[in-house]
Amino acid sequence: MQNTKKLTLAVLIQAALISTAFASEQSESKGFVEDAEGSVLFRTGYLSRDYKGTAPNSDTSSFAQTAIVKLDSGFTKGTVGFGAGIIGDASIKLGENGHTGNSMIPTHPQNNADGTKDAYDHWARGGAYVKARVSNTTATYGTQVLDLPVLASNTARLVPEYFTGLLVQSNEIENLNLVAGKFTENQLSNQINSDGAELDRAVVWGAKYKFNDAVNASYYGVDVKDKLDRHYINANYSYALANDSTLTHDFSGYHTEWDKDASASSSRLGSDSSDRSNNIWALSSTYNKGAHSVMLAYQQSTGNTGYAYGENADGVQSVYLPNSYLSDFNGRNEKSAQLQYNLDFSKYGIPGLNWTSAFVYGWDIDTETDNNAKEQEFFNQVKYTVQSGFAKDTSLRLRYSHYRNDAAYANDYYMPDTNEWRIWLDIPVKLF
Repeated sequence: MQNTKKLTLAVLIQAALISTAFASEQSESKGFVEDAEGSVLFRTGYLSRDYKGTAPNSDTSSFAQTAIVKLDSGFTKGTVGFGAGIIGDASIKLGENGHTGNSMIPTHPQNNADGTKDAYDHWARGGAYVKARVSNTTATYGTQVLDLPVLASNTARLVPEYFTGLLVQSNEIENLNLVAGKFTENQLSNQINSDGAELDRAVVWGAKYKFNDAVNASYYGVDVKDKLDRHYINANYSYALANDSTLTHDFSGYHTEWDKDASASSSRLGSDSSDRSNNIWALSSTYNKGAHSVMLAYQQSTGNTGYAYGENADGVQSVYLPNSYLSDFNGRNEKSAQLQYNLDFSKYGIPGLNWTSAFVYGWDIDTETDNNAKEQEFFNQVKYTVQSGFAKDTSLRLRYSHYRNDAAYANDYYMPDTNEWRIWLDIPVKLF
């Protein structure tokens, strides 16, 4: 298996180095300072989960303010360009935040008498990185925010999840993006320690190709040492219909195999620890006409396990599937279907305002006591982004999930009935 992975990485690197199908990004570099960019994102975040009276934490809520800073240099001129940057965040708690456990705010390691932990009043995190570029190939080493289907930073909380390691991205062949990397530290959104998740080693690789304006396809893989191997594929096809409407079909799926000696994070991995695997895939179709979009999606999980998170090297973000909101509908042998509606108010004279509503229903979930457990979620989100003026790009997002499931699923390993609110105010400021 290791030889196969090494060969895959070698092929990706060779393809990047020997092909120069279009203009070099490095040849157009203006300089280390001239191309530098700096920004601060001021974010106020509120997250509340009402577990409908389930002890001990029936109601968890967090309210906090942060400033997320990114300072990124340009590349020096020459055949090989060099650069550097800093990324980090400084945050303060707003209010008491007596309830924790929703991955929003770091907590002190000591337990209180009732078993709870106190949240930090203020905290800061972050790191630096260096980068080098040859032609259209860039290597970055240091603290990074990742957006890969098999290794993704959780950006759904107050502050992002950080990884430390090396990532190489190549665009030498037109319409083809290649990536390969190795990461040795993982800091979740609610952790102070830069390696709070105690990552040993995660190797990633992948490719995304745009065949034409209508068809895209991608493949990504990750090997997490002593934990699992995970592979992801995606294909997307969009075409025009009559009356200025479009139809888009999307297929995505994961195949996961756990190492034989890997510990199980939850019972969703099944009782047999020597041979665990999971396949989960989804097919969706989206019809768009003017301001309106309607999506139908079907998702299915198979294998002797569910799609577990604990053994992967990230904060439960790498689930690039359509039936993913508060729940990801990825239990053992689960089937789920979704109806989603999206309305773009710019077509009605209110640019920047968007509303999404969805209902997802899951069934045939295999638990310890029931092989036909069920879950369902009603999701609503409204987001407004300022389009111009001094507050341009400022956004306010309100999200609500109404989640219900069978007791067998809740008791097995999943959350109980939950009402969740998320309110996010983002104010971006460009420094230079």
